[in-house]
Amino acid sequence: DDIDLYRQLAGGVTAAQLLHGSANPIGGQSALVKLRWGRNADDMRIEGAEGFIKFALGENVKRSHWGDGGRFPTTRMGVEQVMYDAFFRAKEYRDEIARAQAKRASKGGKGDHTGLVSAPRPDLELDAVVGILEGKRHITCHSYVQSEIAMLMDVADSMGFTVQTFTHVLEGYKVAQRLKEHGATASTFSDWWAYKMEVGDAIPHNAALLDRMGVNTCINSDDAEMARRLNQEAAKAVKYGGATPEAAWRMVTLNPAKALRLDARMGSVEVGKDADIVLWSADPLSIDSKVELTFVDGVRCFDRAEDA
Repeated sequence: DDIDLYRQLAGGVTAAQLLHGSANPIGGQSALVKLRWGRNADDMRIEGAEGFIKFALGENVKRSHWGDGGRFPTTRMGVEQVMYDAFFRAKEYRDEIARAQAKRASKGGKGDHTGLVSAPRPDLELDAVVGILEGKRHITCHSYVQSEIAMLMDVADSMGFTVQTFTHVLEGYKVAQRLKEHGATASTFSDWWAYKMEVGDAIPHNAALLDRMGVNTCINSDDAEMARRLNQEAAKAVKYGGATPEAAWRMVTLNPAKALRLDARMGSVEVGKDADIVLWSADPLSIDSKVELTFVDGVRCFDRAEDA
């Protein structure tokens, strides 16, 4: 019953990825939801969606702006080490489970005279990291600086997985070719900068440049009010970067669906896909355009005439 959900439906948004803040290199699991206004939290989850998890890089994680000398990690190198430590621990944990299962199978599912074959104690954190290694859980990573974006791709390459999405990614234009080769999505702000040191090289051309390089590019909100106007945020890629209107519109429709691995059922109007449809009063990239109707799963969730 959060009013922001209704207001975002009034801005043409039908689905969202919900992520917590960015204080930890490896954070919590995220939720993919449809804005089914009035339903309970569990009913809002997108059925059959794959698992995601929040990672973070930069000033937030190393706490450089906290001024308290903080806890580890306090450097960018320390952030990298936290991630490597987690993946090495997860690999060892997975191998221990596999060894225990193999030993149990060799004994016909039984233990020996010394007792039962023991497996490691279940660890929910490491289970999530193992899911990343096995391609069952996908990373959405808070990022800004090119060196750190490259670092996480190096970690991923060495561990045998792909980073699904770098969010914010304000220096993505500097490593666009690398992002394309890695297969990562870039989900960026349209024109945010100057709010902390590591965003000093942000440019409003970022989304258009990334898209032109062949990177799957999205515009993210990170803010309840901005999420009401994603159509206008996308239009800035046309204004600043010279993106085509079609490319800009994909940045808030089909491209995010690809980032969330939901493009088989969302992100475009096609036979067989979910009936998540928005009717606009004019070209949605125009500031004159308003949402008239929003349907989620074929259910009318916003009606401008009724609202009036």
